[in-house]
Formats: sequence, C-alpha cells, structure tokens
Amino acid sequence: MDLDKRASIRKSINTRVQISHPSFGEVTVRSKDISDGGLSVYLGEGGFPPAGTAVDVLIRSLNGPVNTQSVKMEVRYIQAGVAGLKFL
Repeated sequence: MDLDKRASIRKSINTRVQISHPSFGEVTVRSKDISDGGLSVYLGEGGFPPAGTAVDVLIRSLNGPVNTQSVKMEVRYIQAGVAGLKFL
C-alpha cells in the first residue's frame, strides 16, 4: 500500500482504541491518526488480526467513549508496528 497517496487528510490523535474480534477477544491500543476514511493505531502486546479482517472498534477519550456503540472497521495493513483500519 502506498501510504503517500491517501484519499483523506489525516489528523494526529492520541486516544485509547478498543478493538475486538472473536478470534482474539479484545485489545486496547493507542491511536496514531484519524481521517474520514479510517484510523491508524500503534500495535500493542499480544495478537492482532490479519489484513482483511473486519473488527469492532470503540474510540475512547479521557472522559469515556467517543462512540458509544462499536463501529465496524477493516484491517487494511499492518506495517512497522502500526495497523491501518478502514471504516466500513
């Protein structure tokens, strides 16, 4: 994937992101940036589903969840300790 040819402008964001999937349960990671099309997160310890997997995502602020219901996203890439997620 050519990361320099993005369709949407990315904005840095530093918040907790809760990602869940039946194959690995739930993991909480830190966000890197967000755009109209998706979100990138720093990979933490433990497992993470491969590219192409649909996951449920909750974005959390210091005061609680940004979205109260999880949103469906697709893992688009995993590269150099970062995963790119696309809104579905």
